[in-house]
Amino acid sequence: MPRYDQMAYASAAEMIFGTAKNPVSYGRDFTVGGGYVYPELVPHPRPGTESTKQTLVKEYEKMVTDVLDRCVAIGIPGIQIELEHVYQMTKNPEWGGEIAAATKRLQDDYFRKYGLKSAIRATVADYRKPDEEDIRNSLALDAILKTFQASAAGGADNLSIESVGGKEVSDYTIVRQDIRGTLFGIGVLGSRDMEFMWKQVVDIANKYNVTPGGDTNCAQANVAMFMAGGYQDRSVPHTFAALTRAIAAARSLVAYEQGAKGPSKDCGYEDVIIKAITGIPIAMEGKTCACAHSDLLGNLVGACCDLWSNEAVEYHDMFGGTTVAVFTEILGYDVALMNAAIELGTAPMLQEMMVQSDKYRDTHGFILCPENAYEIGKAIISNNTSYYARSRAAAIKAGRLMLEDSKLQMPAFEKDALESAMRTLESLPDKEEDFISECADIYKKLIPGFNLANYGL
Repeated sequence: MPRYDQMAYASAAEMIFGTAKNPVSYGRDFTVGGGYVYPELVPHPRPGTESTKQTLVKEYEKMVTDVLDRCVAIGIPGIQIELEHVYQMTKNPEWGGEIAAATKRLQDDYFRKYGLKSAIRATVADYRKPDEEDIRNSLALDAILKTFQASAAGGADNLSIESVGGKEVSDYTIVRQDIRGTLFGIGVLGSRDMEFMWKQVVDIANKYNVTPGGDTNCAQANVAMFMAGGYQDRSVPHTFAALTRAIAAARSLVAYEQGAKGPSKDCGYEDVIIKAITGIPIAMEGKTCACAHSDLLGNLVGACCDLWSNEAVEYHDMFGGTTVAVFTEILGYDVALMNAAIELGTAPMLQEMMVQSDKYRDTHGFILCPENAYEIGKAIISNNTSYYARSRAAAIKAGRLMLEDSKLQMPAFEKDALESAMRTLESLPDKEEDFISECADIYKKLIPGFNLANYGL
């Protein structure tokens, strides 16, 4: 498979919001990473509206109209709308296709009338169940691939997914702070599933002349981050979650090795590492995703973004309008500030302010600030002999960065958890085949339904 053997940027200082080495253009006069940051609004339907195709299509038409109206009202020059599929939109491929078509009709209309630049990302739901079925040959996989085709045919400009390969292992190991199993589930099994899935996504995108976007490790690394929560909740240490994120970067890289072009998916916090390696534009979410979840790096993750997202917001009324309109406005003003900084030549200063506001707030923000993300990226490409080698190297580099910076304050239990994980990582076998054999023996006994055949092993 193709692998990256050098960094896209000479240094982290070259990485800035709004600009990517490899920008992508699609949709209605829409270019991502070409010197301008755009908002990406993710609307979610109200429970109950998904009961029939007709009610769901109508719900999306109302949401999209509210978004586009607010853009015109306050002068937002362009926007990407992400159709992040609820289960029914992928389970029934024609539903996803029809909603993409309805969104395209509206965006075409606003482009003709107002010159509003726009694009559609369709993120198909991965509802495969690795612990219950053959995920390489299942009804769920068949529906997923048909939905990609229906969405592309209907009018989606960009195809993305949040794949779940290896989740049956990482769900077991993350809660137990088992870094060996987490490395196995995300770095090895997840990467192999990504390779299997993304070959097919890219083929479909090419067939319909649309852009293959990207993937995230939402199903695994985000689980660890959210379970870490605030420091009062010790179900998962923050340091362990940060190691998991570094592993996720090596895994999410596979989509781009298979031909994905970006922009990456917003809830892949690992995307800044991906940008450092590939130069593709990235979507990020931070303070404006508080409607969906809390995090501890709400400003910092905007430092290198090319799309700025709200993650997801359910459709309801607020004093300022509907939720989707309100968050469109919030995103619009955020990106207006970034774009003004670009035009004034002060983008590096604004970026430094973003970084310094969050860099030492939490270990996640620490490893994802541009200079540390860049170092993790270098560790990945310097150990590109196998999915295992590079995932392990990413975790070890992240751990060393955390341990070696005296400004990073960690409670004793956090440092103990990190040092324990590091001892395990450094003691693991050097060869991927030895690691897989070791893990197979352990986790086949512990995890019901775990099947190596799901990953071509």
